[in-house]
Amino acid sequence: MGKSLDEIRKLMEDQVPFNRHLGVIVDELRPGFARFLIPFRNEFIGDTRRPALHGGIISALIDTCGGAAVWTHFSKEDRISTVDIRVDYLRPGPDDGIIAESEVQRVGNRVGVVHTRVYSAKDKDTIIAEGRAVYNIRRVQS
Repeated sequence: MGKSLDEIRKLMEDQVPFNRHLGVIVDELRPGFARFLIPFRNEFIGDTRRPALHGGIISALIDTCGGAAVWTHFSKEDRISTVDIRVDYLRPGPDDGIIAESEVQRVGNRVGVVHTRVYSAKDKDTIIAEGRAVYNIRRVQS
């Protein structure tokens, strides 16, 4: 299967400074799937009138969760990097935690394609954003 799920969890939660700053929590990992969450913090508000999360927090979660879903198919030494990401913001980001669920749509030797949905931690039936990302896979020769 490639990179162990525990290694991905540790990397995403503890070893990436930006993820630590956001408070990323890996909720579930399995081959081709990842569920991550970011707890709400006041510093993440982008629109104080509503209040609503800044779109950058949502897109960062989509990118991070999607990359991890692809990485479940590869080895510890291989590298995954974002080539393209598209985010559709469907509703304002809630002033509570957000959850992203990423599913790999296609994975090859060099490219992975992922679809991600983001919803409120309090209301899993209401999608607040959807994303599609393409990741470059650099296989390390052993």
